[in-house]
Amino acid sequence: MEKKRKQWWLSELDWKSEVIVFLLLMASAFFINRGIKIKGLFMDDLYMWSCYGEQTFREFVFPVGGTRCRFVFYLAAYLQMALIGIKLDWFVPCNIIINGLISYTVYRFGMRLSKNRVLGFLCGFFYLLSRMAYYQIAQACGLMETLALWFAIGVLYGVYRYLTEKEMPERFFWLANGLYFGVCFVHERYMVLVALLLVALALKGEKNWKRWLLPITLCVLVQVIRLIFIGTLSPAGTGGTTVEETFHLKQAVKFAISQVFFLFGINAGPSYLTALSWEESAAWVQKLVLAADAVLFVLIGAFVCLLVRKKERRAERLKVSALFVIFVGACIACSSVTIRVEVRWIYVSMTAAWLFLAYMCGELAEGEKKRMKLCLGLVAAYGVLMYPVETYYRNHFDNIYFWHSQQEYNSLTEETYEKYGDAIFGKKIYILENTYGVTRFYADTFFKTFDPERKAEGTEVIFADSIEEIGTITDDMIVLREDPKAYRYQDITDILKEFQAKEQEN
Repeated sequence: MEKKRKQWWLSELDWKSEVIVFLLLMASAFFINRGIKIKGLFMDDLYMWSCYGEQTFREFVFPVGGTRCRFVFYLAAYLQMALIGIKLDWFVPCNIIINGLISYTVYRFGMRLSKNRVLGFLCGFFYLLSRMAYYQIAQACGLMETLALWFAIGVLYGVYRYLTEKEMPERFFWLANGLYFGVCFVHERYMVLVALLLVALALKGEKNWKRWLLPITLCVLVQVIRLIFIGTLSPAGTGGTTVEETFHLKQAVKFAISQVFFLFGINAGPSYLTALSWEESAAWVQKLVLAADAVLFVLIGAFVCLLVRKKERRAERLKVSALFVIFVGACIACSSVTIRVEVRWIYVSMTAAWLFLAYMCGELAEGEKKRMKLCLGLVAAYGVLMYPVETYYRNHFDNIYFWHSQQEYNSLTEETYEKYGDAIFGKKIYILENTYGVTRFYADTFFKTFDPERKAEGTEVIFADSIEEIGTITDDMIVLREDPKAYRYQDITDILKEFQAKEQEN
C-alpha cells in the first residue's frame, strides 16, 4: 500500500488521483483565461446568433445552399446558445469548461503514451497555457475550433490504439473512423485525415479489404453530402474566399514552414494574427524560446539515438512516430492552403506535438525510474521556460485583429443593457460619429441578443455625426460617444440632459 502511495505519479489509476488532476486542470483553465470576457456579440458570433434566432432547428443545423457544411458544429452551437440564452457572459466560462475537459483527455492520452501521470498532466497543462487558445475562449464561434481539435486528437488516439493494441484493435479503428466522419462536419479542413486512417492500415499490414474500404467510403460519403448541401466539393477559404481560387503552391509551402516554427514557439507571422510577431517580441522572450527549443532538441536527439541504437521494438517505435509525424503534417498542410495562417489553426498540430513528446519520453525511460525522472526534469524545464513566454504573448492578445472590436462591443453592452436592463427595449440609441464602424446589420441585430423573444421591439440604433443632429434629449433616448483610446463607449445622456436643461433656464 505504501509503495503504491509513493508511486501515484506513475501509470496506476485510482479515482482520487484522477479527481485531483481533473480539478487542477479545470482550476488552471479558469486561472489562465481570467480576464477574458464576452458581453456582446459581433462578427461571426452575431451572424451565427442571428441565424439561430431566425431559423428553425432544421434550417440552422442542416442549411442548404450555404458555403459550409458543418452539421456537428451547428448542432453543438445550437445547444450552447439554447443553454446560454441571453446570458452572453456565460460563453467564456462555458468555453473554459469545455477546454478544461479537453485538457483532461489530453492528459489521459499523454499518460498512456508516457506511462507517467505527471507527464500526462504537463501535456494537459501545456494545452491550456498555449497562446493558441485565444479564439477558442474569446469567441462564441471558438466552439468550432475546440470541437475540431477534440475530434481530430480523437482520430489520432484511435489509430494509435489500433496500431499498438494486442487484443481487439479493430474497435479502435472503428472509433477513429467514426470521429473522422464527425470532424469532417465540424470543419472541412480535417477531411485530410483520411490519409492518417489509410497510413494506419498500411503500418498495421492490414489485409482485410473491408477495413481499407471503410475510410475511403466515408471520405466519398462526406463529399456526396457536401455536394448535396452546398453544391460544391471545394472547401471554403478564409474571409469569404475559396481554396480553389486562392491556392498558390509557393505560398502554401511558406505557410507550412511558418507553422513548423510555431511548433517550436516562434511566432512566424504578423502581430495582428499572432499577438506579437517574433521580430517585435522582447529579447528575453526570444532567448527563453530558444532555450526551450534546446531542451526539445535534446529529447528529440535522444529519441533518434534510441531508434538507431536499439533494434528491439524499433519497428513499433517507427510506426508510432510515423503516425504522429503524418498527423501533424496533414494538419499543417490543410492549414496552409488558404490566404493566411491563423494561430488558432495550429493548435491541433501543437497538441499532437506535446503528445508526441510524451511518447518519446515514455520510450526513452523504458520503465526505469531514473530515466523517467531525467525526462520529467527536461519536460518540466521546457515548461518553466515557456510559462513566461506564453503569459507574455497572452498579455498582447489586444494586438489580434478582433480583440479591440470585442472590447468595444463589451463596452456597448455595459453602457446600455447592463446599465438600463430591459428598459433598453423601445429606446432610440444614438452613436456619435461611429468611427468603430458599426454596420447596419450589427445595429439591427445586436440588442436582440438580450431579449428572450429575440425581437428588441422598438429599439433603434441611429448614427449621428454631431450632437446638434440629435436635438432635445428625451427619456426614450440614449446617447453614446466613443472613447477610441480605451476602445469603449461612454453614455453621455445625463450630461446632455443637464446641459440642455441649463440652456433652457438661461
